[in-house]
Amino acid sequence: MEDAEGSEVTVMSGIGVIINPRSKRNLADPRAALRLARALGDHGVVRTATSRDDLTRIAEDFRKLQIDILGISGGDGTNYVTITGFLAVYAGEPLPALAFLRGGTFNTVANAVGVPRGRPDGLLTQLIALYAARPFEPLRAVERQVMRIGEHYGFIFGTGAIYGFISEYNRGGQKNALWAAEVLARASASVLAGRPTPVAQRWEGKVTLDCGTLFPERDYLAIGAATVDQLGLGFRPFYRFDAEPGRFQMLGIHTSAAGFVRRMADVWRARPMGDAHTYDMLARRAVIEQRGGVVRYVLDGDVHDHPGPLTIESGPRVRILVEQRAGARPTDAVRRLAPSLWS
Repeated sequence: MEDAEGSEVTVMSGIGVIINPRSKRNLADPRAALRLARALGDHGVVRTATSRDDLTRIAEDFRKLQIDILGISGGDGTNYVTITGFLAVYAGEPLPALAFLRGGTFNTVANAVGVPRGRPDGLLTQLIALYAARPFEPLRAVERQVMRIGEHYGFIFGTGAIYGFISEYNRGGQKNALWAAEVLARASASVLAGRPTPVAQRWEGKVTLDCGTLFPERDYLAIGAATVDQLGLGFRPFYRFDAEPGRFQMLGIHTSAAGFVRRMADVWRARPMGDAHTYDMLARRAVIEQRGGVVRYVLDGDVHDHPGPLTIESGPRVRILVEQRAGARPTDAVRRLAPSLWS
């Protein structure tokens, strides 16, 4: 059985679903776990993880059950925490195929790989139908590599303005794509008007890559790395994310905030910003050293502080079930917020 990219999806024994009850969508819907369990029926099992210890126990159970598909009901943050926990338990064995069920606020990785939109129970119902029909129609999947960042595994890393954007976004009461677009639009307007904004905070430090290349010690708008093309809101700065197997794309964005805002249309269209704005390399390993010692960064939408140098390394490849062309992005609402930037 082959997936959409020609790799095999092994048929094993059912679907295991993890639900994060603290994700925004699930917090607003306390009966979500019950509905998922009813939808799944005898096709598998639903478990709720409220702690990392819970996650470890669930991973051990799912490994013994030899589940074929790991469904995750949460956003980007839940996805990477679950993947990290399962990689520790599976200890070098391939993970089950992943099904991102969109139970959180940010679903950037799901958008980037082509997971269809919908509610977790609706997506699970569709998945069950596809799973039942797999003898006649192969399950569709894409492969993506995860990065190991400190003790975590994930897809999207960022410092500086990326950290500043998430911090500002988290101050809002309504955490959704509309609020994220508003934060971006307000920050862009402030930058173009010459007003300060916490979103455009600079990052000072250096990056040493395994190939011997150095992003020199200086101030940057952001340092970013990813194994998917998107950063959020449909922006695609990581246009070379899969150019070479086993490597991730690393960006050192050293332009001014105004310079970046003026290149936002290029970033949206997955065009390079150019050497005058960005250092752009592929790497298997990178060491991030922030002036002052503590590296403040974002991983898949969650903020972290890491003391001392931080190492990013290429991790294993995982299979993610999809139903549409990879690269789905939000509507043009983002562009309508600041139409002058896109001409």
